[in-house]
Amino acid sequence: MSENLVNILLVEDDEVDVMNVKRAFKKSNVTNPLFVAGNGIEALEILRADGNNKIPNPKIILLDLNMPKMGGIEFLRELRADDKLRNITVFVMTTSNEDNDKIDAYNLNVAGYILKPLSMDRFIGAVSTLKNYWKLCEYPE
Repeated sequence: MSENLVNILLVEDDEVDVMNVKRAFKKSNVTNPLFVAGNGIEALEILRADGNNKIPNPKIILLDLNMPKMGGIEFLRELRADDKLRNITVFVMTTSNEDNDKIDAYNLNVAGYILKPLSMDRFIGAVSTLKNYWKLCEYPE
């Protein structure tokens, strides 16, 4: 079975968390192309762009909820309302353990809600689990 190298968009405003995701990808041998947007508005611009700024055929979004300009829940509402983007798989990766955020996210059809672990080992374990998930998934062209 060949590895499923789908493009991934990380929507995260915290540079330390971006570096942690990149480090966890490296330690988990995740070779998927990773694109980064600093907030929901930037992510939608990238996803809707034509030409050089567009992510080719993104399949997975890793989404923080607490961001400036446009937070994660607002981004999810926009994403799900867009006929061209609504089917992208979204995993929330956030520090928010609020039930309201979890309910809102699942009502907007997220594939999973992951609390950012405090230790790097636990974070690497979470990324490795995600890798195993998307390696098994089949996506339409």
